[in-house]
Amino acid sequence: MTFFRDTWIIFSRSMRLSLRQPLWVLIGLLQPILYLTLFGPLLQNIAATSGFQGDAWQVFVPGLLVQLGIFGGLFVGFGIIAEWRSGVIDRQLVTPAARTSIIAGRTLRDVVVISVQAIVLVGCAYLLGLRVPPAALLIGLVLVALLGAAFSFISNAIGIATKSEDALAPLVNTLALPILLLSGILLPMNIAPRWLQIASDFNPFKHIVEALRAVFRGDFTNPIVWIGALLAVVLVVLGAWVGARTLTAQTR
Repeated sequence: MTFFRDTWIIFSRSMRLSLRQPLWVLIGLLQPILYLTLFGPLLQNIAATSGFQGDAWQVFVPGLLVQLGIFGGLFVGFGIIAEWRSGVIDRQLVTPAARTSIIAGRTLRDVVVISVQAIVLVGCAYLLGLRVPPAALLIGLVLVALLGAAFSFISNAIGIATKSEDALAPLVNTLALPILLLSGILLPMNIAPRWLQIASDFNPFKHIVEALRAVFRGDFTNPIVWIGALLAVVLVVLGAWVGARTLTAQTR
């Protein structure tokens, strides 16, 4: 019970800080909204291309949701670096609070912020013509939350380990680029050359994107849905383990 209580305390503090600066929440939503409004309409004319399953929005919006979960969590490490430098983390470490709750509370805050952003993104997509089953939206939000949690854990771990924005930035960008290019976030990988399809099969995020697209089509029994969900859960567990181990190693 101590872990959950401490996590809630850290979450409440972090959430209050985020609510005092709502501009950053809006800025985090700006990129996927721009993709939705400026890139999405371009897909209308190529939606009939072989490889497109569903209409343009059923293909594109799931990719944007996955992108939001990944990138929304991947850059939060900059915040924990600032808190480490200002002494906030040190003060929390000398309290009786469970050490793992220091990261878990912040991750929970990130999940809430990303989930709110995802709801706004889906609302904008509906205005542009997205139509999916209500259950698909719920599953989509759960997958986005899981991805956000996984990458929040990982980004915070990297931030704690490096303690430097100059070191974190290239690491995050190096990690993000192959994920973006080989996951089929913007366009489905089954319209790519064969060698690129094979390469993307080794990217777990491609399967998560495909799972969400299947859900948006109403194809809930497709095996890829369970594969994508399982991969998302594994990523959260792995991220939590990395985050906890890193914090413990850096504060001995």
